[in-house]
Amino acid sequence: MTSFPTSFDRDDLLKCARGELFGPGNAQLPEPPMLMMDRITEVSGDGGEHGKGHIVAEFDIKPDLWFFDCHFPGNPIMPGCLGLDGLWQLTGFNLGWRGWQGRGYALGVGEVKLTGMVRPDRKMLKYYVDFTKAVQTRRLTMGVADGRVEADGEVIYQVKDMKVALSEA
Repeated sequence: MTSFPTSFDRDDLLKCARGELFGPGNAQLPEPPMLMMDRITEVSGDGGEHGKGHIVAEFDIKPDLWFFDCHFPGNPIMPGCLGLDGLWQLTGFNLGWRGWQGRGYALGVGEVKLTGMVRPDRKMLKYYVDFTKAVQTRRLTMGVADGRVEADGEVIYQVKDMKVALSEA
């Protein structure tokens, strides 16, 4: 499918953030502190629960992460929207990994369930994204996926029908 590897370390993710992995004007990850993963352990265009592609990544939780001091003072919790953003980031990364052209942007999500929290004593988040649809036509490049986030093995976030597109504009 592509000539890219199927796993990426932090240095690779930072290259992606600088536009060096998939080329200028194509899918990029954000730079720290908004980069919500430390490594991608698996990526495919035909694997996962639905056979339409998947991606798995990990994020090491450290008590000094930037969001713990401000959300909320005296009761530090990682904002749930950052976990959702991590899932969107990975969905767009998968589209770029496929060799599809354009800059990524989130289109929405059908359903979000937050059933747990990330506090400073957690050790690792694991993201799972399973594509239900990946479309590339003359007019549209888009991925639709379900995802979940686990904190130390406990499912804490689940999403359905997450949508990310690539646009050359």
